[in-house]
Amino acid sequence: MQVSFSKFGLVAALALAGTGSAYAHVDTSEGGTLHWIGHVSESKIAPTANQLAPFGYVATVAPDREISLPSGSTHLNVTRQETVKINVGGKSVVWSFDTLGTPFFPLSKVLPGAEGITVYVVENPSLQGG
Repeated sequence: MQVSFSKFGLVAALALAGTGSAYAHVDTSEGGTLHWIGHVSESKIAPTANQLAPFGYVATVAPDREISLPSGSTHLNVTRQETVKINVGGKSVVWSFDTLGTPFFPLSKVLPGAEGITVYVVENPSLQGG
């Protein structure tokens, strides 16, 4: 049985053309001008407030550790994705440091009354590619 390359090429071209048109439609909304528009799946889910928070967020889970900062403290070292209970000057918060792209920030952004203390966030080694 002999296969003609021209017939094979025609069948392949028709198959590809049919596949491509299944993902497109004609848009005539702009003054009758024809536009081919591909269907692109667009997420309808907006990011959560926690995902948009640059310094992390109040946690509702048990902390990985608890830190009590004495008066006069100037810094706090944490790991990204770590959940910590922080005690400063009689105030406390359980905070999840989900801070992608934020290497440091004032603790007062998350715990009022903690002025003068800088939080330093290091990358979690278990989350680094390698």
